[in-house]
Amino acid sequence: MVRKSAFDRILQEMMQIRYRLDDIEAAISGWNPQPLKISESELFSLSDHLRKTYLTVMSKGECNATEVSNLSGRSRAMESNYLNQLARMGWLTKRRDSKTTRFGLISRNVLKEHTQQG
Repeated sequence: MVRKSAFDRILQEMMQIRYRLDDIEAAISGWNPQPLKISESELFSLSDHLRKTYLTVMSKGECNATEVSNLSGRSRAMESNYLNQLARMGWLTKRRDSKTTRFGLISRNVLKEHTQQG
């Protein structure tokens, strides 16, 4: 009897956590910030190989290294390296999506948060 009630309590707690996560996911899914406008002079400050990767992400939107490599004609490992460099430099955002990492253009909201933390 005691075991069953403990399992029931654990199950109820897990269900409550699931409902809260569903609410958070619903709130975030509607958020679509506008990408940050970047001038041509800033874009030319990037090296050629990083600029090509950045422009590929800019044209495709949020994507992973495989998608970028298919468009650029370079290897996935090379594109992954370039995407990570751009994310470290603050040109792209990086987010984990189950097994893949997705990269997207940085938005004004992300830039404000980044400058406030730094």
